[in-house]
Amino acid sequence: MNATPAVEVRQHILDTAMPILLGKGFSAVGLNEILAAAGVPKGSFYHYFGSKEAFGEALLTSYFTDYVERLDDLLVRQPGTAAERLMRYWDDWRSTQCADDPAGKCLAVKLGAEVCDLSEPMRVVLQHGTGQIVARLAACIEAGREDGSLAGVSDAPGMAATLYELWLGATLLEKIRRDGQPLEAAMVTTRHLLGLPPTR
Repeated sequence: MNATPAVEVRQHILDTAMPILLGKGFSAVGLNEILAAAGVPKGSFYHYFGSKEAFGEALLTSYFTDYVERLDDLLVRQPGTAAERLMRYWDDWRSTQCADDPAGKCLAVKLGAEVCDLSEPMRVVLQHGTGQIVARLAACIEAGREDGSLAGVSDAPGMAATLYELWLGATLLEKIRRDGQPLEAAMVTTRHLLGLPPTR
């Protein structure tokens, strides 16, 4: 089999599975459902993935690769001060996590608690992926210290970890409440922690 089509089919399976798992979770979705949606014969699944766990690792790796690229666009390549870029990221987070479309939801929130107890390799991918996110947030905060827009922050890595944990927790509560309040509260707290004026 030609290598390029094989890579494309593998990625097609992952891309097809992502919104399904975001909607239902990892354990509740069978391989048959994913492969039927992807239009791929069941017998060929193990040609691309050694097991459902290996598939889960690949799915999480693909998700974080795409997420980090999007994060770099928001935090590095967009115009404005570092504080403005960082706050646009949280605005984007709030809007996607409050939306009804499961495709934009946070896979770390959706699968984190579920798969970390089921699979050590998947937990490691989650740990690495979330670590990449925190590192990029820290770099943006450090850039804000340098350009003066976040001059009041003394510890960029610590602040990045605190804010990411705040937003992960708020996103989980949003899944429970579905009223937007946890993410609104996270935004207020974020502005306060960063020393930014409240919005009205």
